[in-house]
Amino acid sequence: MLELEGVHVGYGRTSVVHGVDVRVPDGGIAAVMGHNGAGKTTLLRAAVGLLPVRAGTVRLAGEDVTRLRPHERVRRGLAYVPQGQQSFGQLTARENLQLVADGQGAAGGRRTDEALDLFPALRGLLGRRAGLLSGGQRQQLAIARALITGPRVLVLDEPTEGIQPSVVAEIEDAVLALTAAGGLAVLLVEQHVGFALGAASHFAVLESGRVVASGEGGIEQEAQVRAAMAL
Repeated sequence: MLELEGVHVGYGRTSVVHGVDVRVPDGGIAAVMGHNGAGKTTLLRAAVGLLPVRAGTVRLAGEDVTRLRPHERVRRGLAYVPQGQQSFGQLTARENLQLVADGQGAAGGRRTDEALDLFPALRGLLGRRAGLLSGGQRQQLAIARALITGPRVLVLDEPTEGIQPSVVAEIEDAVLALTAAGGLAVLLVEQHVGFALGAASHFAVLESGRVVASGEGGIEQEAQVRAAMAL
């Protein structure tokens, strides 16, 4: 569903990602792991069009989208949830969702209900300003907002970072439920190796912007991944 092939990305004169290949299967999860500074977020920002690709190709459902702008990729079914539980803090949770739903026509209300079904705790918080929500609640809100666009591929950057364990479990369950229902693929950057490998059908480990290990997912790959991350 999403393919990054030989991707090189950088900032100014500095190269950060060097010839990376990642493939996200239709209806499945691909996990990208690695230490801070390995190039994971840079890779995701290139995938969604926020950074230009210096070389290589990004394909979405077989279409070359390497030169498309971010909003054009959104229209083709790519949604991005960056690090940091981002939201419009002065707006209520309901208003945060409505901002996206208003641009989705008749489907906006239905998708909002579906997103709230996935994170039912948000229903009781819709009138609260997003800035007053906990980190975990803001992360759920950010994912719900992305889902209202009706994506074919959901790109998640560290969705469980800095979140209380009870909400981490809810987010993990939601990610698995999304792909189990079919029709949605996920590209996941995640520090929790156990969750990432348990959820993913494919994985890649980055170190200094290069893939140092890759293969099929599964918790039995944990030793290999941890060894690669120790290099």
